[in-house]
Amino acid sequence: MAFNHLPAGVHDALAPLSVTPVTHSVPMAKNHRSDRPSTDTASRPDPGTVLDRLASGPSRASRITHTEHLPPRAGRHAVWPDRIRPEVIAAVQAAGIEHPWAHQALAAEHALDGDSVIVATGTASGKSLAYLTPVLTALLDGSEAPNGRGATALYLAPTKALAADQRRSVKELSQPLGNAVRPAVYDGDTPFEEREWVRQYANYVLTNPDMLHRGILPSHPRWSSFLRALKYVVIDEVHTYRGVFGSHVAQVLRRLRRLCARYGSSPVFLLASATAAEPSVAARRLTGLPVVEIADDASPRGELVFALWEPPLTELHGEKGAPVRRTATAETADLLTDLTLQGVRSVAFVRSRRGAELIAVIAQERLAEIDRSLARRVAAYRGGYLPEERRALERALHSGELLGLAATTALELGIDVSGLDAVVIAGYPGTRASLWQQAGRAGRSGQGALAILVARDDPLDTFLVHHPEALFDQPVESTVLDPDNPYVLAPHLCAAASEIPLTEEDLELFGPAAADLLPQLEAAKLLRRRTTAWHWTRRERAADLTDIRGEGGSPVQIVEAGTGRLLGTVDAGSAHTTVHEGAVHLHQGRTYLVKHLDLEDSVALVEEANPPYSTVARDTTSISVLETDIEVPWGDGRLCYGSVEVTNQVVSFLRRRVITGEVLGESKLDLPPRTLRTRAVWWTVTEDQLDAARISPEILGGALHAAEHASIGMLPLFATCDRWDIGGVSIPLHPDTLLPTVFVYDGHPGGAGFAERAFHTARAWLIATRQAIASCECEAGCPSCIQSPKCGNGNEPLHKRGAVRLLTELLRGAPEG
Repeated sequence: MAFNHLPAGVHDALAPLSVTPVTHSVPMAKNHRSDRPSTDTASRPDPGTVLDRLASGPSRASRITHTEHLPPRAGRHAVWPDRIRPEVIAAVQAAGIEHPWAHQALAAEHALDGDSVIVATGTASGKSLAYLTPVLTALLDGSEAPNGRGATALYLAPTKALAADQRRSVKELSQPLGNAVRPAVYDGDTPFEEREWVRQYANYVLTNPDMLHRGILPSHPRWSSFLRALKYVVIDEVHTYRGVFGSHVAQVLRRLRRLCARYGSSPVFLLASATAAEPSVAARRLTGLPVVEIADDASPRGELVFALWEPPLTELHGEKGAPVRRTATAETADLLTDLTLQGVRSVAFVRSRRGAELIAVIAQERLAEIDRSLARRVAAYRGGYLPEERRALERALHSGELLGLAATTALELGIDVSGLDAVVIAGYPGTRASLWQQAGRAGRSGQGALAILVARDDPLDTFLVHHPEALFDQPVESTVLDPDNPYVLAPHLCAAASEIPLTEEDLELFGPAAADLLPQLEAAKLLRRRTTAWHWTRRERAADLTDIRGEGGSPVQIVEAGTGRLLGTVDAGSAHTTVHEGAVHLHQGRTYLVKHLDLEDSVALVEEANPPYSTVARDTTSISVLETDIEVPWGDGRLCYGSVEVTNQVVSFLRRRVITGEVLGESKLDLPPRTLRTRAVWWTVTEDQLDAARISPEILGGALHAAEHASIGMLPLFATCDRWDIGGVSIPLHPDTLLPTVFVYDGHPGGAGFAERAFHTARAWLIATRQAIASCECEAGCPSCIQSPKCGNGNEPLHKRGAVRLLTELLRGAPEG
């Protein structure tokens, strides 16, 4: 029997490189409007006092496992380069910014010199102004050109919300410049009647990589005047372009550069990122160009109080009688309620759309019991909402009408939510870079801020709240992406050929793997070579060959059965696990049950209901080794890295009580299997090692299974991944290795770089895994160490002590370094 742990998104594609991180300074920074504060910081609540109130009472105080105090930091001013137009400097000063921070002035200087540059400084350090001043100067210069359109600029954001927010900021800042700056959003929400105006007249177009890939580049003749005059390309929130998404975006940018060159332009790339290790390396891989790095953050920051919070154990028992800890969802809802009652402006970041909805609903109900008007001051914010719903929530945030918000990472990225006092993070977000990005949403007006990380009942979260040094004394991760992944590169070569036929001279732009892929694309009758160029041969659009988010297929529409009303969408790869028949779906505080999932037409029909439970899908997985790339001895055992094929099928779902997580029942499902070719790391042990570890045949399956679960839970500490991006299988006798084997694999076609990173950090990764299991106080295993919420085998069998002994013996043979 194989024991498995499959990621949501088994359909995705992705493949990065492993990069050694460098030491970071904690990236919390104050907004650059220091000379004229936008709020009265004296009236803001003291973060320490707020935390004391939250922790009042004996049961609450014991939940704080660690408090980190990050002191305030003074800023360092500079002067703007003399080539910045005086009208632009005057507009910036009118917005309340008398002098730039040193990193802003340096970035502007490089941009004016024609150097592509990445500004990788803390949240609210004024990165926007660093790139806006040279951009506005170029647009102002262009508006005075005697003939033609003048200069243009393109802004790329990973989300529609961020692009809309940036347009508001640009419009406000450039108002004194009159008609010289014409910003416009061009995305899937832009009405068709407005799109022609944007193409013809806007000189600062704000969009996202998806629209660039599907809309702008395939229609480049209609954008020819814009591309011909393109001076700057701004890429915001660069740290989000990692894995499969980042690899796709890298190829989209190469297609953009190729078209610009055909129209006679060579734009300068201006990139902005949260603090990251080796940002220039990631920026070069993303753009294909040399990029100057500016990472010395000269902005000031207010005090940050950062608390690690562990929910208490309950009297309930979960699978196999394991103790159940109170859920991070319920705990975060309580904290958001209490913060709202204190009048503290807060946002709670939640990993899932469902979690955001649940926290908002619970907080609203508890606030309504005290004062019905308070319930309206809390809401949920997540992807999948309709455009008008997102815009209304963003307006309510800016106006202060909302006091508390439960949000997914859609709000993590750069949207200016000034005046927040506290951030609650429901579960470790997967990387230290993301943790600091979320924590930095509070304190953006210069005041002190409070951040709380609430641990989930999960091996990594439990490890972190009891090992704060892993968060506060370690560097942020490097951004991992691989544009040469053939699953990523091939469809972009087709898209490029459909835009303008591909020539030999173009291949260098797309990387060393391009030449080897062309014969395969010819054999598949996707491209045809005529004389000196390759041409796209199909009638359909080449850009539709791939979804750059790696979501595989058309989004599934969620439709209310009785009315036909569209509630939202879910990506195709998540449909099997989130909108299967019988699944509970939450939307805008209302609960729905899925009555039917039609995979052929990509529609899930739902009806409003009020069940006292949530649902969790269960699946089964098998794995086969296709090719072993690297194999190293670990004593008698082996550590390997290579290509595998994974077959997965969702077979049932559990019903769990919402607050406690108690399992109420299980229902079978009949969904088709899915196959994935990807990359994996795996390790084997021999009979002698099993004897040395006192692992009998009766407990071998449980020991391997427990080690697999815990190692998946700990990998995000070593790779820039989310545990839901990776999967695992353990088997006492695997047919390909003929030995007891544990696999951990990337949940994306072609690989995502996570397994490769695991291979190169295997010793430290598995030491931390062993420590996480051994230090857990439970007797036989629990969700904090070896149980998994999505185990396809119902967490059966598991053997905690066997896993510790097995990992101890394996690590005995691990090479140093």
